[in-house]
Amino acid sequence: MIQQLPKIRFADTGRFFLIAGPCAIENDYTPFKIAEYMTLLTERLGIPYIFKGSYRKANRSRLDSFTGIGDEAALKIIREIGEQFGVPTTTDIHETAEAAMAAEYVDVLQIPAFLVRQTNLVVAAAETGKAVTLKKAQFLSPESMQFPVQKVTASGNNQVAIIERGSQFGYQDLVVDMRGIPVMQQYAPVILDVTHSLQQPNQASGVTGGRPALISTIARAGIAAGANGLFIETHTNPSEALSDGANMLALDQMENLLESLIRVHDAVRE
Repeated sequence: MIQQLPKIRFADTGRFFLIAGPCAIENDYTPFKIAEYMTLLTERLGIPYIFKGSYRKANRSRLDSFTGIGDEAALKIIREIGEQFGVPTTTDIHETAEAAMAAEYVDVLQIPAFLVRQTNLVVAAAETGKAVTLKKAQFLSPESMQFPVQKVTASGNNQVAIIERGSQFGYQDLVVDMRGIPVMQQYAPVILDVTHSLQQPNQASGVTGGRPALISTIARAGIAAGANGLFIETHTNPSEALSDGANMLALDQMENLLESLIRVHDAVRE
């Protein structure tokens, strides 16, 4: 029996909420450092916080790319972080059978962008009773996201949010259309995935690039446009991260960014 934890609030959380953590669980110490820092920081700033970490990276360009330390080992680390720091946790799933497995360890199941049209996967996540976040595929319009949301709610689960992560622009770039935020809010609360929106995929090297210098620009624009929450991958040393280091935010830059976002939020809402 999957444990039913307190409901996750995706709307009306105050200023905005934050999903943040490393791209992948790559060892048994870095995720704890990140979670401790982020828990203390968000508590001080009054920002609801959800820890994020992928237990396995299934979508890799190259066969020799890092994929994980083992599903059970990584999921146990995520669960321990949630228990130790008293924060909700989230991870992404890739196949239908993973929904019930991951739901034993985390509070929010994330459907990756490339898989958001997979009906069986979305329904399996919804039927666990855990909150579900749906990443908008790079090839989908904002209006089309009403249908994955309907798959979740029709399964008896109203804890659902949409994650905007940019749209494909040419072969090797993404753009974020901020008009999509209010459009998708007709269907569910909207989270802006700041760091993945700055990826530069399909590089000839087989390793995704990124533009982390624009993190604050995209984040501020998302808050000004009314996003309910933000998704920001962060690491103690992005250059040493085993996955997505090219577009992650250095952990020691998070405080200044969040403080500036609070000022933007408050100014816009006035």
